Amino acid sequence: MTDAEAVRRVALGLPRAYEAHVGGHWRLKVGQLVFVAFEKDERAMGFGFPREEREALIASAPDKFFLPAARDLRYRWVCAWLGSLGEDEMRELVTDAWRMCVPRMLHDLPDLPEPAAAVWGLLDQGDPAAARPLLHPDLHWHDGKVELHGREDVLAHLADRPRPRPPVEVEVRDGQIYRWVR
Repeated sequence: MTDAEAVRRVALGLPRAYEAHVGGHWRLKVGQLVFVAFEKDERAMGFGFPREEREALIASAPDKFFLPAARDLRYRWVCAWLGSLGEDEMRELVTDAWRMCVPRMLHDLPDLPEPAAAVWGLLDQGDPAAARPLLHPDLHWHDGKVELHGREDVLAHLADRPRPRPPVEVEVRDGQIYRWVR
């Protein structure tokens, strides 16, 4: 069983995600794309889902999933009762809906150990200095042909460069990124 606050915690932990109040409803968005929207009472949510698979999803658990309003059937969208979803199932649905809205290069970030997504989110926002506490002092940074050792060298490198692409592999020590590989 889950609720809207749990959905928000999952969704807002994903890079580029934010919440907006639109037309009396809370929506979770990436850019202008909505990937989760709550009913006004927040007992149900709609979320991005492949149109060609939604009938099978609803048939698999009609007590959990239902079609959106007729006006929204044209969208890649399905709805669910929050009280019927388990935490893991909700996390998977929200993350997959988010993946429908972001570039493919970001798809693996939620599967990497924490705090990889948080660090990349700060780099994406152009604020490498804010990532400092999440980077290990002996950080090993491998980004293509660039190989750096040490948090301060990496931060100096990032200060005057465009944001890096997200990592494909990280190693975490003491809750900090110790190794970043792209």
